[in-house]
Amino acid sequence: MGIDIEVFLDEFKADWKLSGKAAGTVSAYAVYVRELVGERDPVAVTLAQVKVWLADSPSAETARYRGRAVRAFGKWASTHDGPQWTWSQSVPLATVSPTPQPTITAHEYSEVVGRTTNLRDRTAIELLWSTGMRVSELARVRIEHVDVAGGFVTVPRSKTGKPRVVPLGAAAVRACRRQINGRKDGSLLGMSGHAIQLLLRRLNAPSAHAWRRGWAVQALRQGVSEASVRAAAGWSSGAMVARYTSAVSGELAIAEFRRAGS
Repeated sequence: MGIDIEVFLDEFKADWKLSGKAAGTVSAYAVYVRELVGERDPVAVTLAQVKVWLADSPSAETARYRGRAVRAFGKWASTHDGPQWTWSQSVPLATVSPTPQPTITAHEYSEVVGRTTNLRDRTAIELLWSTGMRVSELARVRIEHVDVAGGFVTVPRSKTGKPRVVPLGAAAVRACRRQINGRKDGSLLGMSGHAIQLLLRRLNAPSAHAWRRGWAVQALRQGVSEASVRAAAGWSSGAMVARYTSAVSGELAIAEFRRAGS
């Protein structure tokens, strides 16, 4: 009887989280590694078996994610007395054709703002446009997290578990100042993540992810560096910036060259 894969997966997930990486990602990776190993001894898994498993994936996206899971676990295992999958970095990653992602524009933002009927809803929309925060993060914003004088919001716990600071635009600062109205603490909006999603539907507005992408694109268009966008968004690498802005990469390059030549 071989070693139970769970012995390794528990430590793999713990180390991943302790390094500050997203808990959701490693949980998904663990599911795929567990599925790959099945009843086999994890030490006996071969590259050929992995390739067959990947080829059996229901989609290219799933095959690519499975491949990334095996690579990540194999890399960790090589330095943590896990199964020595020396072939893990040779696992092929399926090619996935990029698909256009819904991205809100400045014009759409103006239209949505015009459909708000109260200060709270207006503040929520201004924050989505100005900060690119995730819905869960926006729902957790408290008054003490907002510095209207400094023009920023502190996100105490983002997806990676680390805090970050997000700048506020002028319109968002004005909305937050009115929403706070002298209060010192408490929830800024008093809305759950689900309530914010319902608000977007009620206003016939794009999804929260479209606002996050629109914020990133708008920031890059205005000359904000990719490193700063990455830091404000809470992304650990430039991969998400590239993914969110791939559709307008040519336009952004032209704008940058124009700024450089002016």
